[in-house]
Amino acid sequence: MSFFGAGRPIPAPGHMGVDYETRVDFDRLRRYRLERAQKALAGSECGAFLLFDFYNIRYTTQTWIGGALGDKMTRYALLTRSGGPTLWDFGSAARHHKLYSPWLAEDDCRAGMLGMRGAIAPSAGLMESAVREIKGMLEDAGLAAQPVGVDIVEPAFLFEMQRQGLTVVDCQQLMLDARLIKSADEIMLLNQAAAMVDGVYQDIVEVLKPGIRENEIVAMANKRLYEMGSDQVEAINAVSGERCNPHPHNFSDRIIRPGDQAFFDIIHSFNGYRTCYYRTLSVGRSTASQRDAYAKARAWMDAAIDAVRPGVGTDEIAAVWPKATEFGFENEMAAFGLQFGHGLGLGLHERPIISRLNSMTAPVELQVGMVFALETYCPADDGFSAARIEEEVVVTADGPRILTLFPAQDLVVANPY
Repeated sequence: MSFFGAGRPIPAPGHMGVDYETRVDFDRLRRYRLERAQKALAGSECGAFLLFDFYNIRYTTQTWIGGALGDKMTRYALLTRSGGPTLWDFGSAARHHKLYSPWLAEDDCRAGMLGMRGAIAPSAGLMESAVREIKGMLEDAGLAAQPVGVDIVEPAFLFEMQRQGLTVVDCQQLMLDARLIKSADEIMLLNQAAAMVDGVYQDIVEVLKPGIRENEIVAMANKRLYEMGSDQVEAINAVSGERCNPHPHNFSDRIIRPGDQAFFDIIHSFNGYRTCYYRTLSVGRSTASQRDAYAKARAWMDAAIDAVRPGVGTDEIAAVWPKATEFGFENEMAAFGLQFGHGLGLGLHERPIISRLNSMTAPVELQVGMVFALETYCPADDGFSAARIEEEVVVTADGPRILTLFPAQDLVVANPY
């Protein structure tokens, strides 16, 4: 973390490189990610990792195509102990990579097609030929007798690997561990993504008046994020009035009314690095019930942040939050995701996952370089309002650093009257 300078804010420098400041070094970022994945492979029983998870593909090959194609279980990458990564992609995308992704050898950008989540049936033979090609590469490298680690996979492809004699094991756990510690470049990209949301919340405060609809807020936020350089707006929750409790995790066409409490979650990515960023506002005025709920949610948040430092277990973070039965739920499964923490990176939900559901029995020790979001939720005693707060935190040797800077210490009333 010394890259940022002692006591200085983490930079959010903008969208382009310049000659007069040190900003994100993408070559260094690519080297870091591939080295982390290669180290995970070297420490495993596997001779190779076969990756279908599109975050793992980006992490190892440094390539990306849009979510509409990237999530169809057709792109895949092979990382071996003796070379790689080799990427199979949509044919025209593979040709593009040959031109614009010089860190990949030209022969390691190959056209591939497996079936578009079953739309092309396995009987067409695409999976059979793909496995045969992969097996041949492993044989040539002297790795065919070692297990192949796979992160996520369609059953038909898994069965074909087994039919052709390959031993398949799970490598998703290893890849998530590889992605756990963020480099200075990753943290800067995460901070830039959060800075963009800071600005969107200012826009929301200015337009959050009676008569506007939740979906109009969502439309405005999408537009502003793409204008500012977002590469994917994954989701925006907009929840107001009687929809606040219970929390529906979506948005609707509900009209905002005077005195509503409203909370929003903005999930987008900048150069692949994501935000998860809740803020709660009141519209025009606030009630004592709303203010009380907000104060409790803020106190739970502050207690969690205060506990963040290297060496602390995630069980110690979860322990500062109320039990499910203390805020109206029958058990921790029913309340999961409300008092909650989750890693942020190329994926929205990376390690560590922090909650009473899992952390009390399987705690993870916090390390310098972890980045995660902390979320709290408190239903109001009026029976329908609720407060939702989220802060993104970097673990440094000196304690927590906060990326999410839009004001949230007290309940903000938008356009008071």
